Amino acid sequence: MNEEEKQADGAEEALVLAWVKLSAVIKNNRITEGLMYNEAIVMLLVYNEYRRTGEALPLAEIIAQTRMLKSLANRTVSALEEKGLAKRVCDPRDKRAVSVMLVPERIDEFLRVHRRSLALARAVREEIGEEDARAFLRLAAVIGDGNILSKIKKEEYKQEQ
Repeated sequence: MNEEEKQADGAEEALVLAWVKLSAVIKNNRITEGLMYNEAIVMLLVYNEYRRTGEALPLAEIIAQTRMLKSLANRTVSALEEKGLAKRVCDPRDKRAVSVMLVPERIDEFLRVHRRSLALARAVREEIGEEDARAFLRLAAVIGDGNILSKIKKEEYKQEQ
């Protein structure tokens, strides 16, 4: 392995370690107190759709955005229904399609949890500054769009052939 390959390998190891540490900060800081991590993620998506349109978010869209298995997404929505925070509704145009709606009467309960997430985001922004926060958002958008993973899978498939 030449020096350039060693540096690239070291940078990749550092990225993986940074990713693990960031995940631990988000998952283990109990910013989702009262909700399981997946419940908080689904509620955030449902809440943002409700704020934006006042409507329900299709379950298929939740699955696409979170990359959860359909069974896990359904279990998560069921748990949210049991807590009274969300409810399943049928699409009036397609009775087979299920959407998830925020229960408006219980929005304050979710917002208590969500405010902890916002406080963590605010603390991060204050710590790293506005310019780095915007750079982080741009980078997270690139990483989060899924294209990187699909490229890796294509490369793995080519190597297997």
